[in-house]
Amino acid sequence: MLTLNKNYLALTVLLFILETVIALYVHDQFIRPYLGDVLVVILIYCFVKSFLKVPAFPAAFGVLLFACGVEVLQYFNFVTVLGLENHKVARIVLGSSFDWQDLLAYLGGFGLLLFFENRSVLKKPLSF
Repeated sequence: MLTLNKNYLALTVLLFILETVIALYVHDQFIRPYLGDVLVVILIYCFVKSFLKVPAFPAAFGVLLFACGVEVLQYFNFVTVLGLENHKVARIVLGSSFDWQDLLAYLGGFGLLLFFENRSVLKKPLSF
């Protein structure tokens, strides 16, 4: 079950770089808060698929549940409960504010994953 998929790993690295650029340099009202949340679901999915050979739907659904779980923890101020409210990295990774719209963005990422996986776009070999 544990295997290395170079295609998904390459996508993971590219998405991580994109998410980092968005986090550091984009301070708008759409790309950072919404597109970033859509992409984070795809990023985590690609990371999982980089190492685990699991079917698309269970992997995508598990990532969706994870993302929604983190968002629910934000509702309960989990970063503060852990005493990490003064740690910038913890606030970025775990988030610090709950937003219903984030849940919709995660659902959008989930939908995009299923759309692309259904069309086998992510399964074709990447040529370098």
